[in-house]
Parts: sequence; C-alpha cells; structure tokens
Amino acid sequence: MGGVRTAKEQLASCRRYEALRGERFDGEDLASVSLRELRFTRCSFRGADLRHATLDGCGFKLCDLRGADLSGASLRGVSFAGCDLTGADLRAADLTGAHFGRVLTGTPSHGLTDITGTRLDRAVLRDLRLDQVVGRPLTD
Repeated sequence: MGGVRTAKEQLASCRRYEALRGERFDGEDLASVSLRELRFTRCSFRGADLRHATLDGCGFKLCDLRGADLSGASLRGVSFAGCDLTGADLRAADLTGAHFGRVLTGTPSHGLTDITGTRLDRAVLRDLRLDQVVGRPLTD
C-alpha cells in the first residue's frame, strides 16, 4: 500500500505556488499533467513528455527543457527565465501571455533563455514577450 509515486503523481500533489528546486524529471511521462502556478528553479525536464499538460502561470528559472515535448500544452502566463529550450516541441501550444526572458547572472552570455530549434508551428503566440533570448525557433 502506498507504493512509490510516479513523477506525474508527485507533481500533481503539489500545492499552488509551491517551489521545487533541483528536481529531475528527465524523460518522464508527464503527459496531460495539470499544474497551476508552481515555481521550478534549476529543475530538469530534458526529453520529458509534457504533451497536453496544463502549466498555466508556472515559473521556470534556470531549468533544462532540452528536447521536451510540450506540444498542445497550455502555457498561458508561463515564465521561462534563463532556461534552455533547445529542440523543445511547442507545436500547437498556447503561449498566451508567456514570457521568455533572462536571469541576471552578472555574465552577459549566461542567464539567457535559449530557444534554438524549438518548434512553434500552430502555437498561439498572443501577447508573448521575448526579452533577450538566444537562438531561433524552427518554423516548420
């Protein structure tokens, strides 16, 4: 009874505004997880399956989302500060009011969000704010 919880169950049990630091969710199946306004600092979601996840209002600071699949996800009002989204799939994601920005680290080349090779086809980009991001997304 009460066996080991999956990463999806662990995240889903978090309270609103809860802060997670240094957690690793690399390659995890987090498809359709519903999280509201959590704060992630230095967490890794490398290659994680976040398809159709609801991450509205969440904050990601210095997180690794390289190769994460966020296709069809709801990312309304999300903040990515100093994150690496290289090769992330954001196709058909709702990025309304999202902010891709930087973290002041004292070193100009560090602390910038990297969007190199992200996929944004059919994504909703209404009121999207970009502040000193690095890289270019793929358009098809």
